Amino acid sequence: MSKKTLVIILAIALVLGIGLTYRLMMMGSETTSSGSGAAAIGGPFELVDQNGQTRTEQDFRGKYMLIYFGYTYCPDVCPTELQVMGNALDALDPEIANEVTPVFISVDPERDTVDAIAAYVPHFHERMVGLTGTLEQTTAAAKTFRVYYAKAYADGESKDSDAYLMDHSSFVYLMGRDGSFIRHFNYGTAPEDMAKGIAEVIKKNG
Repeated sequence: MSKKTLVIILAIALVLGIGLTYRLMMMGSETTSSGSGAAAIGGPFELVDQNGQTRTEQDFRGKYMLIYFGYTYCPDVCPTELQVMGNALDALDPEIANEVTPVFISVDPERDTVDAIAAYVPHFHERMVGLTGTLEQTTAAAKTFRVYYAKAYADGESKDSDAYLMDHSSFVYLMGRDGSFIRHFNYGTAPEDMAKGIAEVIKKNG
């Protein structure tokens, strides 16, 4: 093996090693094995609620937030998770439940108008706040919470059609009274387990 060939191989290995290290670092910063702990999730946002009122993260300070990103045209995952959120809150002691604001944030601003959100969120909990916004506002909010989303079209469907689904992350986030990330609940978490997790946090932190 020539010296030149060896240098090229070592250079490629170095690049691959740096890439792998970066990916592992990013994975470590995005997830925790227990679903809890400090993470760079959450922050400023400006959206509009189901009553047409502008809402920012500051409007929710002093209460815990239970947040889910989805869309009203979602055929299965979103309504399932929102129902779990509602059932979890109903399973809590009322004094504890009242310390938590359930929030639904749309990742489909083109179709999820204020009226659409207003008709949707009451099906899951009477106190649920539904939020939507412009494409730019939605992108900013999703980035803040590290939520992935993208349009998904059926084979042969025109990209100009509004008959699309949204591919998106499916986590329920529990945020603290100061807006900081506390933990997340994975898709498929049972209502009683979510209620237990919420109660443990509030009893511990007040």
